[in-house]
Amino acid sequence: MKSKITPSVAGPLFKRIGQSVRRGSNRAGTSGDPGKYLPKTMLFHFRPRRVPEEAVRFTHTWGLGGMAFVLIMLLFGTGLLLKLVYKPFPDMAYDSILMIQHEIRFGLWVRNVHHWSANILVIILFLHMQRVFFTGGFHHPRQFNWVIGMVLFLLILASNFTGYLLPWDQLAYWAITISTGMLDYVPFLGGWLQAVIRGGTEIGPASLLLFFAVHTAVLPAGICMVGLFHFWRVRKAGGVVVPLVPDEEEAERRRTPVFPDLLLRELVVALVVVAFVLIFSALINAPLDMKANPGLSPNPAKAPWFFIGLQELLLHVHPVFSVLVIPVLLSGGLLLVPYINYASNRGGIWFYSENGRRMGIYAVAAAVLFTAAGILGDAFFFDFTTALPMLPPVVGSGLLPVIIFTGAAAVFLMALKRRFSADSNEAVQSLYIFLMVMYVVLTITCLWFRGTDMALAWPWGK
Repeated sequence: MKSKITPSVAGPLFKRIGQSVRRGSNRAGTSGDPGKYLPKTMLFHFRPRRVPEEAVRFTHTWGLGGMAFVLIMLLFGTGLLLKLVYKPFPDMAYDSILMIQHEIRFGLWVRNVHHWSANILVIILFLHMQRVFFTGGFHHPRQFNWVIGMVLFLLILASNFTGYLLPWDQLAYWAITISTGMLDYVPFLGGWLQAVIRGGTEIGPASLLLFFAVHTAVLPAGICMVGLFHFWRVRKAGGVVVPLVPDEEEAERRRTPVFPDLLLRELVVALVVVAFVLIFSALINAPLDMKANPGLSPNPAKAPWFFIGLQELLLHVHPVFSVLVIPVLLSGGLLLVPYINYASNRGGIWFYSENGRRMGIYAVAAAVLFTAAGILGDAFFFDFTTALPMLPPVVGSGLLPVIIFTGAAAVFLMALKRRFSADSNEAVQSLYIFLMVMYVVLTITCLWFRGTDMALAWPWGK
């Protein structure tokens, strides 16, 4: 049965369509051509039409979110080029990397750009997370976007992790072996998780093919979807957070058009980032060790640098705590940061207040001293497992040192809060700084100060 549109229905319908097109054309400034309106319409899905003047200043956000987007685009482009030549099989992968570097014009440069973009992206995203936190960009109405950003960060880490194995050299093979080997310490599910990620009991052909598929198909799709959702949520919140002066209303704030004021600045930042990566990649080659040899482990064998802090923690704390309990608690705490009941919302102000800045300095100093003392004390003075043999290892080298360290940190933070009469915002910020600096110290220690047999050593004495 065919449906019919009667004149009484068609007239008002087409009239409304015409009015809608004209309104869209006028908003875009296009003299009635709806096709010209489309690009700006798509743009304004991810950018508000006008933003506060403070948000345009480079030093307000340092362009970190835009830098991350540019690096992701570089990774997608260079990754597609590398995929045309790379062969994801153990007997061919390493040779295909050599062919890319030595036989294909600009192949070494393309691989360098891909490698360094991936590593720089992790650093930029980490700094972006700090910028959002220290300017209060997780308060209402941006709480859920903090969670989305954390998910995006995890996807980027997973992409770096899966791509780490693909060169199939000694560095890659043993770094992934060490990282996935940590999962064996997870109670009950450890062996299963390890087998799922490795594609079997050992790192082999199935692992390489699995990592390649996830790295080139699954994770890029996830990063695209979550990234676009993240940008859209920023737009729905009215752009990045900026501070309100006392008694100022949101509607009273002076605004500037996104195009061209903001977009031209973002274009300049993008060009600078691309130029830096291209020049850096032309000067410094991505590392490539000997072909992977499962029977010959390097000494020391280290995890990828972005997970190496966990490897350092594993040297001091029982595996159940270092691989499962502590990471899960910290990750859960980060996800819950926006949903804590804060005393007030002072979004846009760096470090919340002058009080918060002073407390942050104390937290940095305490984290460095606490972590260094724990590392040196465990290496040279006191080993919980040896000193307390009557206790089960999970208690003697796990629960007990964690309780002692947590108690000492809690006493310090409570004293700091009382000393500065801090509110909940300043207290949470101090705790966040304390934990972040601790992880950075662990990462630096394992990356540069661990030598043969993972013993402490000076970097220049290795």
